[in-house]
Amino acid sequence: MPKPFTSSGLKRGYFTKQDFRFDAEKNLYVCPADQELTPGKLRSDREGNIFFYRNLTACSACELKPRCTPEKLRRIRRWEHEHVLDAMQDRLDRMPNAMRIRRCTVEHVFGTLKDWMGRSHFKTRTLHNVGTEMSLQVLAYNLKRAITLLGARALMEAMKT
Repeated sequence: MPKPFTSSGLKRGYFTKQDFRFDAEKNLYVCPADQELTPGKLRSDREGNIFFYRNLTACSACELKPRCTPEKLRRIRRWEHEHVLDAMQDRLDRMPNAMRIRRCTVEHVFGTLKDWMGRSHFKTRTLHNVGTEMSLQVLAYNLKRAITLLGARALMEAMKT
């Protein structure tokens, strides 16, 4: 799945998070003005820890601030597991056809299964039971697909004779 690139600031002409370069070795962001944004506050929620990167001194005197933020300083959010999303995005950048292939092979199956389940949540609780429910759905899909293919093959053979 590609990394989402959404920003409300883009519409208003501000720099987006993609304009900032992350340095994993130093654990900091480098802004378009080549200033370093270091980690500050940490916020924890059910999705995990979110770090806020900022530079308290450089932002106030920056020439690019009107293109960066209307606030006193620019803060960049980074999820504690964002390195996984970055690695995925690197793989997608190296293989631009990956999403096209996925749409052809996987998305139809997921859409069909979702339709069969009534576009709702799983009926069971706990990971084990949900896994069982999903396995039954996949088994039903595979059986239906096999029956369809066998029926088509039998029809083709009947047409040959």
